[in-house]
Amino acid sequence: MRRFEGRSALVTGAGSGIGRATVLRLLTEGATVVAADVSEAGLKDTAGLAAVHAGRLHTRVVDVADESSVREAVAGAVTDLGGGLDVLVNAAGILRSAHTHDTPLDLWNQILAVNLTGTFLTTREALPALLAAGRGVIVNFSSTAASFAHPYMAAYAASKGGIQSFTHAIAAEYAKQGLRAVCVAPGSIASGMTDGSGASGRNRGPGLPEDSDWELFGKLRPALFGEGFADPATGFVGPEAVAGVVAMLASDDGAFVTGTEVRIDGGTHM
Repeated sequence: MRRFEGRSALVTGAGSGIGRATVLRLLTEGATVVAADVSEAGLKDTAGLAAVHAGRLHTRVVDVADESSVREAVAGAVTDLGGGLDVLVNAAGILRSAHTHDTPLDLWNQILAVNLTGTFLTTREALPALLAAGRGVIVNFSSTAASFAHPYMAAYAASKGGIQSFTHAIAAEYAKQGLRAVCVAPGSIASGMTDGSGASGRNRGPGLPEDSDWELFGKLRPALFGEGFADPATGFVGPEAVAGVVAMLASDDGAFVTGTEVRIDGGTHM
């Protein structure tokens, strides 16, 4: 499929995990992509995996929690893409875990700054170019944690719930200008965020409390296991499962989808 031939995209969180998988999927389908991440090393690894598409891939280092960094990166990305932008994928995010009664304010603020404020800042800066495109698309990243109980992740869940509400609001605000805004809500996905393998220290794994009650996680396992589905040992599936859904939503195949979220969790929360 070449659903993105002649179209351009900016993907944050592109240095690892789902963001990287999304960049590779969009490139494979013909898009010209700017991959953005806080980790320069992660972006180099992404570029290495996308070497066959080198002529259509640009990279930008960005701290999505920093307003000036976002402003500079988005402006640079639009320039890299020839002055236009068709698709924005806000995949940048962090996951931290703690007992809520032990959560320091600086940790709470960090999670919301990267996940929620970062999504807002990148969206705000990209909106003029997306609206000028006439049929711009924003794909934001929520999580199953926004709607279902994930213990020890109150701050993360709050940030992702905020992203869902934000997405609904901008979908309504800009629909008459041809913009679509939609969320994906992944769960049970193996990535640098969940397994600690991210290129940036910011993306280290959730670090569950040592005294975590594992019985609380008993219901957080997908229904689909086996070849092509979740690993029976871990209950996780690769990030490509999410990238495929993102590509569908951002393409014309998703042209009648906006102001909603699509859960990608293998039936964990049926």
